[in-house]
Amino acid sequence: MAAGTVGAWWTGRLSVFWRAQIVGWGLFFLVDLVNRLLTYRSFGVALSVTLLITPCLVVVSAGMRTVYTSQALSNRLTPHSIALIGVLSAGAAAIVVAVVFAFRRALDWEMPYWGALEAVVVPWIHYTLTLAGWSLCYFWIHAEMAEQAEHQHAVRAEAEALRLELEELRLQLDPHFLFNALNGVAEEIPEHPAAALAMLRNLTTYLRNSLDGINQTIVTVDAEVEGLSAYLGVQRARFGERLRTRIHVEHAAGGRRIASFLLQPLVENAVKYGRREDGLDVHIDIRAEGDALHIQIDNTGTLEETAGSRRRRSGIGLENVRRRLDLHYPGRHAFTLGDDGNKVVATLTLEGEPCSGS
Repeated sequence: MAAGTVGAWWTGRLSVFWRAQIVGWGLFFLVDLVNRLLTYRSFGVALSVTLLITPCLVVVSAGMRTVYTSQALSNRLTPHSIALIGVLSAGAAAIVVAVVFAFRRALDWEMPYWGALEAVVVPWIHYTLTLAGWSLCYFWIHAEMAEQAEHQHAVRAEAEALRLELEELRLQLDPHFLFNALNGVAEEIPEHPAAALAMLRNLTTYLRNSLDGINQTIVTVDAEVEGLSAYLGVQRARFGERLRTRIHVEHAAGGRRIASFLLQPLVENAVKYGRREDGLDVHIDIRAEGDALHIQIDNTGTLEETAGSRRRRSGIGLENVRRRLDLHYPGRHAFTLGDDGNKVVATLTLEGEPCSGS
């Protein structure tokens, strides 16, 4: 319980600056204690002087930090601030040396083989360099923290922008698809009510997956495939035998996590731009290999514009797919879209777990 209380106080109550102060000057205390032990040849004297000096250094360094964070400097390392570091370090070191000198004089603790001048000048140089080094470390750490904070802010802003774009993609359903699907249901009801009911259920599943998961950025492969199956089921009802689909999900891949709605735009492109004159084949294959997911989506057709092909342009949401890959799998993905004979093939390789992007 005591350890837990100390840990909560350390992480919850103390700022990063004071945690760094305690750790940094604590290490300095140990090094300085050994140095003084070699100088005074007495552990008691060395410990007493070190216990006096270290708090002095903590106090003067905290005072220097107040100057560095002032509006004039704003924690930036400039020629003006470098000159100020030198002046403040020398002045603060002079204060520490004066306190220690007075303390030693009062207790008659002399350093063996050192004259009065050496007992003042050498420690002053030592603590001037120490405080100057502390100051440079302070500016460096502050710059690193500021850069990290700016990077995290940029990542959060990009994640929010992509989340809003994803939400817009899901809400802006293709009106032609929705109209044709509902019209198909209406036509099937009189003579084939069972087929109309199946089509309506597929449409309901597709809409549920598209709308309910707006704020769910990570899902399982099985959940993602459920939405794809429902979408393709509605399209098969529309196009009949002109659309042939196959989905293969390796058992080991079904429970893996994947960025939601990542595959839907690719499948929609396959159906929208695929060649249907002699029948359109759409195949989805998802496999797991180690910690990677390998996904292939292919359809009958070509990327080149021909007399009977639909104009592909940039496709539905392809740019969104690329940006979401960068967000959820930074440096851990590969995405290609190309021709393979009479097929258009989109391949994805996703390494490791997706980042939440939020």
